[in-house]
Amino acid sequence: MVFMIDFYSAIQDFIETGGQVLLIIGVLIFVMWLMILERVFYYVKGHRERVKYVRSTWQARADKSSWNAEQIRQAMISRTAIALGGNLPILQALVALCPLLGLMGTVTGMIEVFDVMAVSGTGNARSMAAGVSKATIPTMAGMVGALSGVFATTWLQRTAKRERLKLEERLLLEH
Repeated sequence: MVFMIDFYSAIQDFIETGGQVLLIIGVLIFVMWLMILERVFYYVKGHRERVKYVRSTWQARADKSSWNAEQIRQAMISRTAIALGGNLPILQALVALCPLLGLMGTVTGMIEVFDVMAVSGTGNARSMAAGVSKATIPTMAGMVGALSGVFATTWLQRTAKRERLKLEERLLLEH
């Protein structure tokens, strides 16, 4: 229990040091990773069930060689590919938002530095340090979130493409 209280106070101190933009970046990264985990769970569980359904539907067809059968096969593959892609465009948008919000945190932190400089002059380094940390911490958080999101979405896209190709091959072999 003490660990949780210490963890919570450390997070609260970090957010106070980085400013309000850091809280927005944190929520954005949390939502982004929830969506990434949803895709991973779909690939592990839901996609396998969908492939079983598509394969059994295709195997149950008597006609597999006509033009109509080819169009039905392509439609089933396309629907599966759409389900695989799911929320990948939204994930890519969230990844792109992370560094932009980090830059917004940089601007707000630098505004605070300039306010301190206007009031106390350039000789008070201690009072300027808080603004500099509010300028750099959100930038770092935005970049960390964007990098982790780029790696995850790239993996998800590659996996979706690979699974689509595997399904196409399986349905062609069952021709």
